[in-house]
Amino acid sequence: LLFLLGTVSCTLFLAVNGLYSASDDVIELTPTNFNKEVIQSESLWLVEFYAPWCGHCQRLTPEWKKAATALKGVVKVGAVDADKHQSLGGQYGVRGFPTIKIFGANKNKAEDYQGGRTSEAIVDAALSALRSLVKDRLSGRSGGYSSGRQSRESGGGDKKDVIELTDDSFDKNVVNSDDVWMVEFYAPWCGHCKNLEPEWAAAATEVKEQTKGKVKLAAVDATVNQMLASRYGIRGFPTIKIFQKGEDPVDYDGGRTRSDIVARALDLFSDNAPPPEVLEITSEDVLKTTCDAHQLCIISVLPHILDTGASGRNSYLDVMLKMAEKYKKKMWGWLWTEAGAQSDLESSLGIGGFGYPAMAAVNARKMKFALLKGSFSEQGINEFLRELSVGRGSTAPVGGGAFPKIHAVEPWDGKDGELPLEDDIDLSDVDLDDWDKDEL
Repeated sequence: LLFLLGTVSCTLFLAVNGLYSASDDVIELTPTNFNKEVIQSESLWLVEFYAPWCGHCQRLTPEWKKAATALKGVVKVGAVDADKHQSLGGQYGVRGFPTIKIFGANKNKAEDYQGGRTSEAIVDAALSALRSLVKDRLSGRSGGYSSGRQSRESGGGDKKDVIELTDDSFDKNVVNSDDVWMVEFYAPWCGHCKNLEPEWAAAATEVKEQTKGKVKLAAVDATVNQMLASRYGIRGFPTIKIFQKGEDPVDYDGGRTRSDIVARALDLFSDNAPPPEVLEITSEDVLKTTCDAHQLCIISVLPHILDTGASGRNSYLDVMLKMAEKYKKKMWGWLWTEAGAQSDLESSLGIGGFGYPAMAAVNARKMKFALLKGSFSEQGINEFLRELSVGRGSTAPVGGGAFPKIHAVEPWDGKDGELPLEDDIDLSDVDLDDWDKDEL
């Protein structure tokens, strides 16, 4: 999630044309040319992902053009209309506009640009990144690889994550698998297949990492494994088919670049992934593990069990579970705690004191959070999360700049709460008849 500075959100303008033209020194990037221009390039790239209607983007445009002109021949400066090319924006985790990324030595690990929005600040950051890249080369650390070029030069040596399938191995690996398979049927002599090979190999590695192996990319030599080619009606090369458990295979008809393939794989992964768990904060480890592993963690503080009983608490948890299911493609973390159990955490998120249930969305990397101001209901939470997902909504820094100490607590047992037992008073020795009646 990109938390935009200030409370001003991008404003909808009537003009929705691209912000750059061929006469600018800014290079327009699209899913068609991104891989060739950026990923396979030896150059350092600064790339802005923008939406034409976004006010912040419009204000950045003249500065971005100025920086591009100043850096011409030194650093490449590009721009992606991520409103028009959402798959490309999604590929790089763009959640708000503008997002600026630096593509250095390792093009598969772009860095977020966090500097100022003036041409001077942009140029300074570009030259600093360029200096680091050159020093790395000088010391022999090349940093990364160019997906297409290296594959061709090395004879396909980086195909380690593409699974080769045959007539004999296909059914036991694919047909009854719980995983999603994207299978390329190819012929060794086919030119289009050779062009696809480095893209498929690079995508296989990235998809394996991002889906933890739940989406697999495979390849079948259809000239050797003719039984499979016949079974699936392969008539041309390359043909890519998607296999999911319990469903007939479907043709993949998307783009042939790494970014296109990865984007589709991530869609398939999120469609098939179970909703994330909604975990109770019972220890520091639960909070840290969840918030560090996800771009955003949604933390709810629910009323004390004595105020709601088990049925009331479960109704709140049901709302969270439904929202976790609805937003599972975002791959956010979901947590809850009981009012008062983690008072330091409540205080750092500005929650304590205005009523429960409450909810905060926390970006642990930036240590910023946004608070739910509407109702703790499907409608209220959906509106809150929808605004956040497009980079809108006001944010504040987490109190103290870091998560406070988390207290270890026993997990909720699912039952109604019980009032604490009071000390028993033994009245057997008290002679009530001796009391002064006037004192009663």
